[in-house]
Amino acid sequence: MLGVALLATGCKDVDLPAAGSASGSAAPASGDGHAVSPLDNPDGTKPGLAAITSAADKERARALIKKVTTKGRGPKTGYSRDQFGYAWMDSAPGNVPFAHNGCDSRNDLLKRDGEDVRFRSGSDCVVVSMTLHDPYTGQTIAFTKAHAIKVQIDHVMPLSYDWQMGAAHWSKDKREDIANDPLNLIPVDGPTNGAKSDSGPASWLPPNKTIRCSYAVRVAQVSLKYDLPVTTADKDAMLQQCGG
Repeated sequence: MLGVALLATGCKDVDLPAAGSASGSAAPASGDGHAVSPLDNPDGTKPGLAAITSAADKERARALIKKVTTKGRGPKTGYSRDQFGYAWMDSAPGNVPFAHNGCDSRNDLLKRDGEDVRFRSGSDCVVVSMTLHDPYTGQTIAFTKAHAIKVQIDHVMPLSYDWQMGAAHWSKDKREDIANDPLNLIPVDGPTNGAKSDSGPASWLPPNKTIRCSYAVRVAQVSLKYDLPVTTADKDAMLQQCGG
């Protein structure tokens, strides 16, 4: 079983090393760590979060962000991680990429974004080592399952934020979908993800300034897919990152 430690907020879900996780020889796997622009990755199945740099692409980004609706942030009353299902389930009920493939969503994301991925012996799911080019910091992280907390899976729109912006009134199925949708999930540096907590773009942005427009686009993509508003301040901050 994959050990999981759930921290206090929605985007701080980390798994800890499972006993014997690196037993035997690790099997190599081919990885594609070439980051893709979110404008060319609308379903989140391609790796990374490449920078948006051209004037034309920034115009496309602003047009997408402008479609996002706004509302005030509601209360956190009643929120818990369990409201969005257990982490990291492979059984999200909706049409979520990678679901029902026999591999939990955390490992799906490590495989998606990692380079030089190696699996536990006898498994094509459990990642025991890889190299991650972290978009949030711009750093390269050597990940091993023995020190799994170094890499956390960020919910781009944090689950607590989702709850306050309308997910409190969703069905359990829809909440499980957004919690496990690769469009809303990015493997990143653990401490940086912890610093984000459940902040929206007006109060937290990736330290790596070159990908802030891409980050804003990804927030917009999740918002539009799930018909989930953001605050006016967050939308303004998103537009600013793309020259708006």
